[in-house]
Amino acid sequence: MRRVGLVFALGLAMAGCARTPGPTGPVPAARAVTSIEYTTGPCFGACPVYRFSISSDGNGTFEGRKHTGVTGTRRFSLTRAEYDAFVAALSRFRPAPDTEREIVPGTPDCKAAATDLPSVEVRWEYADARTSRLDYYFGCDMEANRAMADAIGNAPDLIPALTPLIGERP
Repeated sequence: MRRVGLVFALGLAMAGCARTPGPTGPVPAARAVTSIEYTTGPCFGACPVYRFSISSDGNGTFEGRKHTGVTGTRRFSLTRAEYDAFVAALSRFRPAPDTEREIVPGTPDCKAAATDLPSVEVRWEYADARTSRLDYYFGCDMEANRAMADAIGNAPDLIPALTPLIGERP
């Protein structure tokens, strides 16, 4: 009986070490991202200049402006998984709803800037019609912002339908 009590006590002690994850339920509906608009700016050279928007219903619109695989406006579709991956790739750089963040020359977040690089503006829209915006210049504090530049610059690759529309990127 003593041995059973010891096994029982040990089992309780081990159960006390188990971690219960915190609430990970869905994002509140009002804070869910329902669409994203992604607009690139020119560089000194042949960087593609384009704008696209995607929505959680799987619809997208691409506008090729300069140095793109196609010029003009094209519609495309994407899967929910592609949409979710794109949202996730940009999520850690997304400002809070109703706010904007600029990382461009002349702002406190851009202490040193290389010239002649492209920029991107990302605009998120939420279910409650609020928005947030990030304006990012790829030449700002390049070493310190490498993870941001890679995530934002590579995010369009997560949507295969965009590849032929954007075309070659230097």
